[in-house]
Amino acid sequence: MIRFDEVSKRYEGGSEALSRVSFELADGEMAFLTGHSGAGKSTLMKLIILMERASQGQVFVGGTNLNRVSGRQIPQVRRNIGVVFQNHQLLFDRSVYDNVALPLTIAGYSPREVGRRVRAALSKVGLSDKEKKFPQSLSGGEQQRVGIARAVVNKPPLLLADEPTGNLDPELSQEIMNLFSQFNQVGVSLMIATHDLDLVKRMGKRELMLRQGRLVSVEAR
Repeated sequence: MIRFDEVSKRYEGGSEALSRVSFELADGEMAFLTGHSGAGKSTLMKLIILMERASQGQVFVGGTNLNRVSGRQIPQVRRNIGVVFQNHQLLFDRSVYDNVALPLTIAGYSPREVGRRVRAALSKVGLSDKEKKFPQSLSGGEQQRVGIARAVVNKPPLLLADEPTGNLDPELSQEIMNLFSQFNQVGVSLMIATHDLDLVKRMGKRELMLRQGRLVSVEAR
């Protein structure tokens, strides 16, 4: 599903965020990306969703070489990748329903199909009764669930999560991870960036550890 082949990323000014990183995430695999703040986790995620381009090496997602993807093709690539952010990135002037519907609306789905998919996604995350609410009326855990519903409403084969439990207490963090496990069980590939090593150990999945932009270990649990 994902393959990095000797990938480096340098920014203007010479700072190197990633250095010769190589790994593979298999179809249907769930793995954790760990490392201290500034280790390169977010940069690696940005390369996968084409928010950044590799300075060296090659990135493949679903068999597509991202080095060869033109600017016009980026939206097409991104439709196959769901993204969950730490700070949710919800639109607070729109209802829960409208937030989850946004990717489908942009993609041009009919209102009937949008309604069917949005309600199915909200059901999966346990928020069927919240579709008319606005995000500010929800708890932090519920807001994160809205973000997850929005990420999976398009039924992407790949789901990325960047510190998805960073603002949640341990109990809510485990609930979110259980949700991710449910998606994984039906074949969705997941890569989750986190600094919560206790949570990673409890999940028993493969861990990819970055240190100062280098992949220093790939541990199978």
